[in-house]
Amino acid sequence: MHYGMTPTRNNPGVAHENGAIESTHGHLKKAIEDELLLRGSRDFAELAAYRRFVDEVVGRRNARKRKCIDIERPALKPLPDRRTTDYEEARVRVTSSGGFILRRVFYSVPSRLIGHRLNVHLYDDRLDCFLGATKLRTLQRGRPPQGSNKRGHVVDYHHVIDALRKKPMALLNLVYRDQLFPRRAYARAFTALLATQGEKQACRTMVAVLALAHDRACEAELADAIDAALDAGALPDLDALRERFRPAETAIPQVAVALVPLSAYDELAAVHQPNAALVFDGGLA
Repeated sequence: MHYGMTPTRNNPGVAHENGAIESTHGHLKKAIEDELLLRGSRDFAELAAYRRFVDEVVGRRNARKRKCIDIERPALKPLPDRRTTDYEEARVRVTSSGGFILRRVFYSVPSRLIGHRLNVHLYDDRLDCFLGATKLRTLQRGRPPQGSNKRGHVVDYHHVIDALRKKPMALLNLVYRDQLFPRRAYARAFTALLATQGEKQACRTMVAVLALAHDRACEAELADAIDAALDAGALPDLDALRERFRPAETAIPQVAVALVPLSAYDELAAVHQPNAALVFDGGLA
């Protein structure tokens, strides 16, 4: 409507009507594949690095059309005042398990949201969760395993640590246990604990380690300490870790409270009493 255009629809079952789009998409995928082969590796340090790589490939391909774009640019109309909706909307209910399922993926949320219905804006890489019109948090979008009917999981240990404290043995058979560990060091520690200790003690120790990371906000530093211990051939020492990451001691300030004499309340009551006569040095008032 903004550009005064009339939309059309393809006829069902007539694939070639979308050929102009699908053909270009196929050429771009082939170009990215060639660039990956020239790069020699498909490994990227983070998602942002891969996106920069794709942007460079797309930028080089679009540079060939620069002259055509420059010819059409003067005829382009202004952009709309508001951005178009580039997400899908969904409404989900947070179950007693402390999360919700959307597109065959389980997402954990804080337990205080159990029983509430959330409005979700589903993007390609994230989920924006709203309670009414209030945005609560943004979750990374997960994908179900390809070629399987199993569900995917996006779990934050901060959301389930209180429940695990009550039942540490639940950690052993959690379907999303691998996604629960925030860093590789925690998964290494649990594997080492299972190999040297009983399942019950290993679960208790691992839950205590996760609780320490949650309570002290020392996830990265704790992971480095665990890696150092495992590399030295030792298991994480829970007592030593608690001592190392305990909160700093602070001096309690001395507060002097001056108590008001009780006679002041009698004087205040006399002031607010109806028809009360106040006595001054010069007489009655």
